[in-house]
Amino acid sequence: MSETALTRDQASDRALSLAAQTNDASFDDVWDELKWRGLIHVSTDEAALKELLTGGPITYYCGFDPTAASLHLGNLVQLLTMRRLQLAGHRPLGLVGGSTGLIGDPRPSAERTLTPKETVAEWVGYLQAQVTRFLSDEGENAVRLVNNLDWTAPMSAIDFLREIGKHFRVGTMLKKDAVAARLNSDEG
Repeated sequence: MSETALTRDQASDRALSLAAQTNDASFDDVWDELKWRGLIHVSTDEAALKELLTGGPITYYCGFDPTAASLHLGNLVQLLTMRRLQLAGHRPLGLVGGSTGLIGDPRPSAERTLTPKETVAEWVGYLQAQVTRFLSDEGENAVRLVNNLDWTAPMSAIDFLREIGKHFRVGTMLKKDAVAARLNSDEG
């Protein structure tokens, strides 16, 4: 390892240091900063979104799937955006998908790999701890962490299909490339 390489803890500490900084003072509001950074590209109603982000506090969420024991680099943009919104006075909700982790990571044309329940539960804890390192858990806009397994585990299959499944149309699903690829594969 070269002298310039960072350990995992050093890299994490450096990212946390950046996340702890206040929003860039050269912007009038968090909307302008997020827009400038390219974090808002397409919105169904930009004016309404800007009004929400520059008005009073809103609650926003970001989900993280426990497909490994650690968050990955791809999660950093979401975490830093959550932090910027929190610094602007908004309330973050971090959803770690325990149910999603039990279902497995979808593959376009192959069977899902199912992770044991105990492992998923362990990974959920790790991810929640990592998310809280980026977001404040104090004050009026403290981060709230939830696990979707907490409210889906008690549901029976009938309850799920009756209450949730009715919102998913087969025709809409069949139009998705991932569903079509899976149906056309030998594993489908």
